[in-house]
Amino acid sequence: MNNQEKLRMVKNMSVTEQRNLTIKELTAIIENMSADEIIELSNIIGYPVFTRLCMGDLKHRFVLLQDGAAAIIVNKNGEILLQSRADRDKWGLPGGCQELGERFQDTVIREVKEETNLDIREEDLELIDIISGSSRRNEYPNGDVVINNTALYCIKNYSGDLKWDNESKEMRFFSLNNLPKNQHDSDLIEAYKRYLESK
Repeated sequence: MNNQEKLRMVKNMSVTEQRNLTIKELTAIIENMSADEIIELSNIIGYPVFTRLCMGDLKHRFVLLQDGAAAIIVNKNGEILLQSRADRDKWGLPGGCQELGERFQDTVIREVKEETNLDIREEDLELIDIISGSSRRNEYPNGDVVINNTALYCIKNYSGDLKWDNESKEMRFFSLNNLPKNQHDSDLIEAYKRYLESK
């Protein structure tokens, strides 16, 4: 099987099958691939999952540093969009991890489309801040611990009908005075509040 066939094979796997690849299977897939093909494979699987698969038995014990982007999507009433995450009982912002070779602007546009079905344009992105440090530490139910570096954008112009994928149980706009208590991204929302105060 040549490398393009291997890439197609992985692309046709379910998410569960991709996540259950053993280190031996992954090694056989990537052993003759070029760097560009490995980047393509990583982007098919998703960079954080791919990185953890490469760690073998250490995959849930190694603390991973990951870069990504998140969106403060503001409606005409000044409310912000939050998603009730499917993997835990917390409300967070739309966003996610950067893929290899992707700019932060591309990451937030892609993640917002995937998670909310909303379309945004790069010229409508307003960079609030790059948030990093211990407030960006997240622990997941499967045991993964990650520390995120997050490019935070404000988006007031968007189009499309709000729909969500299986990463969310629900999505809703909230007033800044009436946010849910169980927040996943409270540090990002606080950065947005400081940004509003500075304007």
